[in-house]
Amino acid sequence: MRVTRTLSISISPAQFRQVEKLARSEHRTMSEFVREALRCYQDQRRLAPLNTALLAALRALQQDAASKGTTKLARRQINAEIAAVRRQKAARQLAP
Repeated sequence: MRVTRTLSISISPAQFRQVEKLARSEHRTMSEFVREALRCYQDQRRLAPLNTALLAALRALQQDAASKGTTKLARRQINAEIAAVRRQKAARQLAP
């Protein structure tokens, strides 16, 4: 029994040459290359909500930093802030 199906698609000659060149450069067949492209597309779609959430969290952090005037901290100051928060967290864990 056959475990694959054949798919016929239409693409421009320029796209075909590009796919052919990329597949050749990666030592893959055109079918392998297109299957991998589909897997990458599926992964991108699956991760899109997570990426959106991370970008929203980053924007919130940037806005918080801007409101506190901490957008121009030097690396030394940032490391000092991180160390201070870690010390506070460790102290809370040790406290009864």
